[in-house]
Amino acid sequence: MIEIKLCGLKEPSHIEAAFNLGIKYLGFVFFEKSPRFLRNDSAKSLISLTPPGIIKVGLVVNPSDECLNSISGLNLDMIQLHGSESINRVKEIKSKFNFSLIKAIGIKEKKDLDLVESYSEVADHLLIDAKPSSNASLPGGNGIKFDWTILEKKSWNFPWFLAGGLNANNITEALRMTKAKKVDLSSGVEDSNGRKSINKITSFVKKIKKYEGNINVR
Repeated sequence: MIEIKLCGLKEPSHIEAAFNLGIKYLGFVFFEKSPRFLRNDSAKSLISLTPPGIIKVGLVVNPSDECLNSISGLNLDMIQLHGSESINRVKEIKSKFNFSLIKAIGIKEKKDLDLVESYSEVADHLLIDAKPSSNASLPGGNGIKFDWTILEKKSWNFPWFLAGGLNANNITEALRMTKAKKVDLSSGVEDSNGRKSINKITSFVKKIKKYEGNINVR
């Protein structure tokens, strides 16, 4: 079974749709520059609507201890570190805060994979994303993908998500090439920047279920 993480939720109806579609992880963004940014009071309201069984993830970028303290009471299950956090900083956060951690790693070429093994030793999950350009204002959620052939022969023993520009049109190819068991999507199921589409989310999930059905038949 492919596990899906839907990131950048802002509307209650989308939480309900995600639950009905069997999506396992929901992401809430605490990065002010993002069009998906939530203030703590808005996030608390949304998180309270999340049904049991769904894993609630808070996305932060190079967070201070003050930032992490401010969201520690929001009933999140995991924190996603989506900035340039060093290995030592990830260790520090792990020791100070009672969160399971996802660390995002930006990939553009094979040498970027060197970071993957190192961070796998300090984070609970990794998220393999497209590396943003040097002038990008966001570290993720930019709707760009990387060269999936970089991952074709990789078989890691730690849990990881495939991310970066995934949508209903390319998810089947992405799964075939990378053999990912977890996927993360955000901009690929939006009608406009930061506004999710239930129709696009549904189409994405249907493509994954079709892929799983074909695999099971074989």
